[in-house]
Amino acid sequence: MARYNTPFEIHVHGQVSLRPNVVFEQLQEALKPLWKYAGARSLADAADSSYEDEPGIKFDPQEHLLQMCWTVAGDDDFRQVLDEMCMNLNEVAQAGAAIEVTFYDAEFDDEDEDSDAESRDDFVMLFVGPDPAAIMQVQRDLLVQDVVNLMERHFDGAELVGVVAEVDKLFSQRFDDLVNSLQLGRPPRGSGGGHGGIGHGGGRKPRHLH
Repeated sequence: MARYNTPFEIHVHGQVSLRPNVVFEQLQEALKPLWKYAGARSLADAADSSYEDEPGIKFDPQEHLLQMCWTVAGDDDFRQVLDEMCMNLNEVAQAGAAIEVTFYDAEFDDEDEDSDAESRDDFVMLFVGPDPAAIMQVQRDLLVQDVVNLMERHFDGAELVGVVAEVDKLFSQRFDDLVNSLQLGRPPRGSGGGHGGIGHGGGRKPRHLH
């Protein structure tokens, strides 16, 4: 069923390394929340993006990769779809991976931007993986990359070894907390979960172009 007058264009972007034994049918089931939301009857029917310059959703069985650069019209209820998708991808992922999701305000245009009006754009970083350690690893790698890129404007890269070590300490403590909470039968503390940084507004994020 087509969606009309939706407030957002939602762009999903990421690459997930899949277990070698994962076949298309399993991936189709894992991504069912996405293609059902798009009103399609199968993953193949929904794989094309709303924009021709985007590859859409692709499965590479030789490289065991899921690649997503896919836009769909939707509303805030798409966030529930993302939760379901992340849980499903955890079951088929070989390693930790980050998935970027951008909500573009469909009613916001260049004239609004010139008038200093605020858009309802939003950005969500999601993380999937076969276990919490894999998810934390990709979170750590992205954070280190962001911190180093920021601080290299003011310091030489060799001076940032201590900063990276402190980031590693934070993630080691988070992982220890998770292990201890699981051993005691309590809900995991700071497991990283499926979601990462969530931002609101603050300028439009350009679409991924290929």
